[in-house]
Amino acid sequence: MSDKRVVMVVDMQKGVFATARYRERECVARVNRLIQVADRVIFIQHIEEGGLEEGSEGFALLTELEQPADALCVTKTACDAFYQTELEQVLAENGITGFVMCGCATDYCVDTTLKVGASKGYQITVAEDAHTTANRPAAEASTLIAHYNEVWRTLTVPGNPVHVKPVETIVAQWLAN
Repeated sequence: MSDKRVVMVVDMQKGVFATARYRERECVARVNRLIQVADRVIFIQHIEEGGLEEGSEGFALLTELEQPADALCVTKTACDAFYQTELEQVLAENGITGFVMCGCATDYCVDTTLKVGASKGYQITVAEDAHTTANRPAAEASTLIAHYNEVWRTLTVPGNPVHVKPVETIVAQWLAN
């Protein structure tokens, strides 16, 4: 992890949460806890027709989410926040080589961005209790969250393992340094 305490918050937008998400309030509270302790916050926001148009109410971050004035923002149009975006440039300009990930949706944008970022060499820790998703036809949200936490713990990226930790463990480690 880089020396900076960086948190990347994925798709915590009003339009995304128009669909019920598993333990929404708890997730937002834990994301806010990370934001409060972080040196740098990066908000990733999805743009898409049907309610997530840039500048629309649905595109906006959740009202209850803490939003530092100096937060960095990157917009995306795919599940992968690196795909045809300025994310790598923003990370490089700010000297960021590692970050903690949290947000929505576990099984889409969080997962895809994490895997691509790890393969690009970024040191990633996932806040295991600060990401959420919706129930899907094949599995309940709680099962998906547990499944992806396990997948990420055992993801094979030689020389760059992904770490999966509870928010309070991450915060304690940050505050100890």
